[in-house]
Amino acid sequence: MFPALESLVLRAAGIQVSVGVLANEARAQSGVFLACCASANDHAKLATSLDGRIATHAGHSQWITGPVARAWGHALRAQHDAIMVGSGTAIADDPDLTCRLPGMAHRSPVRIVVDSRLRTPLTGRLIRSARETPTWIITRADGDSSRKRVFLDCGVELIPTPVDAEGRLDLDVACRSLAERGLTRVLVEGGSHLAASVVRRGLVDRLEWFRAARLIGGDGAPALVGFGVERLDQTIDFVCVATRQAGEDRVESYTRRIETLCMS
Repeated sequence: MFPALESLVLRAAGIQVSVGVLANEARAQSGVFLACCASANDHAKLATSLDGRIATHAGHSQWITGPVARAWGHALRAQHDAIMVGSGTAIADDPDLTCRLPGMAHRSPVRIVVDSRLRTPLTGRLIRSARETPTWIITRADGDSSRKRVFLDCGVELIPTPVDAEGRLDLDVACRSLAERGLTRVLVEGGSHLAASVVRRGLVDRLEWFRAARLIGGDGAPALVGFGVERLDQTIDFVCVATRQAGEDRVESYTRRIETLCMS
């Protein structure tokens, strides 16, 4: 699509044209269609304290938000093709990553772990149930072949991915691989390293931020690790499009600013 060219054609035909009207709102509604052509459309869900912490300094995180917010989080899972976490979350939390709302277990999405070194425990819930609920691991293309075979034998699908110049998994390539496999809506749930990576790379179009009315303090674990931002003009900007009350917690929905999207 070439908006400038289309505008010229319409104006030449005598049609009045206004460009950019409700651009962010339109992006929120049509993001899947616009993104799925090239790569998976990533949404991110964060559940934090008021000061943006996902756990105490001792690693205690269950539960920051209340039962209503947690139920909404499971509903979000049911609305996506896949749910993605980092290997640190898979190790620390041993999650199921399924939709556990009554009568909606069949809506559980594909479970994806970003795990460059295949550290996900073979005895954990994700691997043990890989034959019942599709479980994919994004890992290094040049990783240990014998280790890969063990995961394949457990029913896990591996997505071999190259590393970038910093030696990290190239998540741009990974998202394209997910789109090629038919995924268009991926919900990123953490942890802080993965959340920061996808946001910093411009892969997240929408944020669902669940905030509990409690403070943990500066020694708690942050929702996102550092971006290396030095100036405010380097920040990654979002627009708040909705706020809702979920029991005692607050849910804020954000979409990336259209200016940021056009530059990425």
